[in-house]
Amino acid sequence: MLTNTPPQASLFPKKHALAIRIWHWVTFSLFTATIVMVLLANTLFDTKPNIAMVQDQVKEKGGMVTTEQARNVAHEYRDKLWNTHRIIGYFLAFALLSRVVIEIALSKEEKIVSRIKIAAGVTKVNRGIGSDARHYLTVKYSYLIFYGLFFIMACTGLILSFEDVEFLKPIHNIARSIHSFGQYTIYGYIVFHLIGVVRADVTEYPGIISRMVNKGNA
Repeated sequence: MLTNTPPQASLFPKKHALAIRIWHWVTFSLFTATIVMVLLANTLFDTKPNIAMVQDQVKEKGGMVTTEQARNVAHEYRDKLWNTHRIIGYFLAFALLSRVVIEIALSKEEKIVSRIKIAAGVTKVNRGIGSDARHYLTVKYSYLIFYGLFFIMACTGLILSFEDVEFLKPIHNIARSIHSFGQYTIYGYIVFHLIGVVRADVTEYPGIISRMVNKGNA
């Protein structure tokens, strides 16, 4: 049976395992890189707006290219960005798999499921830190949603990457649609997460960011 916990005792960990901290920042860097690739491919290196630029540059050098030739040149740069995006996607898929391994290797007290169960129990029996427990549950459930989105994006991305595999061809179009829509849910989550973390760090949970950088002093 759970006993009452002092009101000042927060469920949020005072320190994070080294593996979690490394995983967090590596994954954040990979997501940032792939988002940059997508933005560049759809803006500065979008094929259609660059066709005229290629023709003008060749013309200035005394040459001449057709619209189709210019399109092929402009499209090549966009292809390079998407190829980079695909490679980063492989690393992200590996990161997701490694997160499962890390979760298995963590102590029972550090596992997400265990902490959710504790928070749910505290919410019911202890009014003293009920708000903290509810906040903790909200955060952890949002993580589970993120991992679900991450899994969907990884699976659909791999389907798109291996487009020449025969048994994947029938689901290629639906995978593309899901992947295209899913990216916006990831963008939204990242923005929501950053705002939430910064707000928490400057209000009720000071030091939450620094504890993800180092193991924390408390």
